[in-house]
Amino acid sequence: MAASAQSWPTKPVKLVVPTPAGSSLDFIARTLGEKLRERWKQPVLVDNKAGAGGMLGMTTVAKAPADGYTLGIGFNGPIAFAPYMYKKMAYDPAKDLLPVVLTSSQPNVLAVAASHPAKSLPEFVSWAKKQGNKINYASVGAGSSSHLTMELFKSTAAFDATHVPFSGSPPAGISVASEETQALFTVAPALLPLIQGGRIRLLAATSLTRTETMKDLPTVAESGYPGFEAIAWNGIFTPAGTPPDVVRRISADVNEVMKDKEVREAFARQGLVIGGGSPDEFKIFIAKESIKWGTIIKKVGISID
Repeated sequence: MAASAQSWPTKPVKLVVPTPAGSSLDFIARTLGEKLRERWKQPVLVDNKAGAGGMLGMTTVAKAPADGYTLGIGFNGPIAFAPYMYKKMAYDPAKDLLPVVLTSSQPNVLAVAASHPAKSLPEFVSWAKKQGNKINYASVGAGSSSHLTMELFKSTAAFDATHVPFSGSPPAGISVASEETQALFTVAPALLPLIQGGRIRLLAATSLTRTETMKDLPTVAESGYPGFEAIAWNGIFTPAGTPPDVVRRISADVNEVMKDKEVREAFARQGLVIGGGSPDEFKIFIAKESIKWGTIIKKVGISID
């Protein structure tokens, strides 16, 4: 068995990205792929297969030969959320995919219009409670990290608000800026034009501790809700049945590449917190995330079919 990892790879490696070209996952795949090509002395072919909330791409990975030559970048949607939201899936993330390594994570941020009376998270919650059920909140899509983060926060902070899903961050952000909706959780880079234009204000981030790129933004956890965390994450997966030594080799090489100064700086510019760790650590992390978000999905009754 050891020989397989020593000789691998002897041909190009395909890296399936379940989101479109130009997306943050595409950026991660191409940044890592360039450095892995140097290590592996083989081309790393990025294959964008967007659709069905990321499930189209992950189906491709799950059904590929288990030889280490087809990898995929999975994220919380098609890995931890989908099994609780869809009655039928073409793959079972826990059975058909092997976690290899966490590549990055990103906190969501709570955005309100620049004209909103709340200047802090406690002020926002106080304001929200006084509105009764008159608040509308935007999300980047039903069943997204953006949607579920607000549902978790509503449950934690005990206020009411109605969900208005949009197709992506730009229209969701504009709905908040124009006061059509009153709040939005999403990743910060997607809101940069509205922040720079002075049209929206950020109140808090959903990482447990402040990130390097947003040192001045308080976390939800430090603003009165200890332990609150809701991050968007992604990582490398292979089809189940891939030889364990090949999985370990890929994990070790991706970990090495993520120590590269150029890679770290490129990730930081995108607001990404770099990942790392072993396949087992990634597997345990996914199991915890699945339980946490599965509970919220069932409580809210989110079903997409």
